[in-house]
Amino acid sequence: MTVTVSASGLTLRYGGTRALDDVSLRLGAGVTGLLGPNGAGKTTLLRVLATAVPADQGSFTVLGHDPGSAAGRQDLRRTLGYLPQNPGFHPDFSAFEFVDYVAILKELTDRTARHREVRRVLDAVDLSDVRGRRMKRLSGGMRQRVALAAALVGDPGFLVLDEPTVGLDPEQRVRFRELIAQAGEGRTVLLSTHQTEDVAMLCHRVVVLAGGRVRFEGTPAELTARAAGRVWSSAERAPGARAGWRTGTGTFRNVGDPPEGADLLEPTLEDGYLLTLGDGEREAVA
Repeated sequence: MTVTVSASGLTLRYGGTRALDDVSLRLGAGVTGLLGPNGAGKTTLLRVLATAVPADQGSFTVLGHDPGSAAGRQDLRRTLGYLPQNPGFHPDFSAFEFVDYVAILKELTDRTARHREVRRVLDAVDLSDVRGRRMKRLSGGMRQRVALAAALVGDPGFLVLDEPTVGLDPEQRVRFRELIAQAGEGRTVLLSTHQTEDVAMLCHRVVVLAGGRVRFEGTPAELTARAAGRVWSSAERAPGARAGWRTGTGTFRNVGDPPEGADLLEPTLEDGYLLTLGDGEREAVA
């Protein structure tokens, strides 16, 4: 893997809480999923990598740019696309005006070339027909696609997406997955999500963050393999299981250390994720 984003020892405190605790990771081209429960530090990590907030300790580079200096930070931002969890749309902006405003912030000063770029990215997310419509008139899925278009302005080499599929219905999520998969062709994408299904469908690699620390970094298949031989079916809830729930068939799916002779099941990425978390973190996910 050719490393495009490298972080070492990132630490950030909010009061007495370590939001990031000595986080190190290496990313390459393609889509990497960032999994973790609420309060794991996912959004904080994305904000640090997007240069929205500085870390207290540690360092990182993106495509060879070091944000440790003002010039390096500016160069990094020119190659960055960022979709925050709450983009903060102005309701009276049209879709075109919102993306155009972001393009101005990205220093696209030539009006003709900038508008050509705005049309390009809106076309890429299939919103050309509604580019004149006010943001307040767009559906939630359309607004998320406008935000993705804004992140794609300037053809960034590093795309940071924070919970982009939250609140979308199943059809919208499928459409958004297609867009993210396309965006991951030839660039580095870091996708923060609670949805293990999104990671299984989209991602080449996955990072599990919990309590501000990296608990796993590898492929989705490697995370799934952590649950091999540790998922089983039973007629009643297994008292020794680390996690368990009734399925649609009426039987229980249990994750943990199975009893002798248990009816083992094929593990999923979610099973491996649950086993990677601590007891309190699993309860938070549940």
